Amino acid sequence: MGKLLAVGTVAYDAIETPFGKTDKILGGSGTFVGLAASQFGVQTGVVSVVGGDFSQSYLDMMEGKGIDTTGIEIVKDGKTFFWSGKYHNDMNSRDTLITELNVLETFNPVVPESFKDAEVVMLGNLHPLTQASVLDQMNERPKLVVLDTMNFWMDIALNDLHEVLKRIDVITINDEEARQLSGEYSLVNAAKKIHEMGPKYVVIKKGEHGALLFNDDNMFYAPALPLAEVFDPTGAGDTFAGGFCGYLAKTENYSFENMKNAIIYGSNLASFCVEKFGTQRMEALTKDEVQTRLQLFKQLTQFDIELQ
Repeated sequence: MGKLLAVGTVAYDAIETPFGKTDKILGGSGTFVGLAASQFGVQTGVVSVVGGDFSQSYLDMMEGKGIDTTGIEIVKDGKTFFWSGKYHNDMNSRDTLITELNVLETFNPVVPESFKDAEVVMLGNLHPLTQASVLDQMNERPKLVVLDTMNFWMDIALNDLHEVLKRIDVITINDEEARQLSGEYSLVNAAKKIHEMGPKYVVIKKGEHGALLFNDDNMFYAPALPLAEVFDPTGAGDTFAGGFCGYLAKTENYSFENMKNAIIYGSNLASFCVEKFGTQRMEALTKDEVQTRLQLFKQLTQFDIELQ
């Protein structure tokens, strides 16, 4: 079983959706990736930074899930990264109300010695130079490097992003970001352009419409499970990435065929994440629930067709 290193934010979020609103609750890409990966029993370490205002109970919860938090730096006199957003009725669009970088503004990730040999590295949505600095600290090139990014970095640090893209295996972005990065509207053509930038595999997330996986001329599509209610989409993409990476770290099989399974496992976990605010659903998730829903995915996607 492989070892997984996740680098990303551990943060406070305040969220408003048509179903209600929260005060400051636990959030952050590193948090969601870690919680999703913990479902696979792989040795997972999170590298991030928080302030002195961050609750020890959250760190204890993560440790209780088997997530190694020694890579989470605590800046005693600083404040934790804070994001506040309001989702519209369709739950696909949102307005950012507050972004306070706080300790994240001067964050220089330090990879613990015990994770410098991690086989799988998940580079969460951070500045490309920060992502590159993590790869520089590894003892040797990991077997699989997965990177998430967003249009913000394409706007302000495109050259740095292009440099780090040369060093990774998988990029996970949404359809809007894929179009911006590639300059192509067709997602098939966008994936080809991005593939030429470095990544062997391109994962394009389409929210409630599932995810696409591209590798050279190979293509795979996994739907999202239709849900009766979506309470909070925050963290769904990071949960997807954590499930994707966690499955691959567990199986230690990085082929295109096995990545199909990883996409399904990631989509499955993301379908739980959206059912409650923040990390609540992922904290309470059981193995039996995961297995039962995997069967629903199987029923949704498998069929025999009679050719006439």
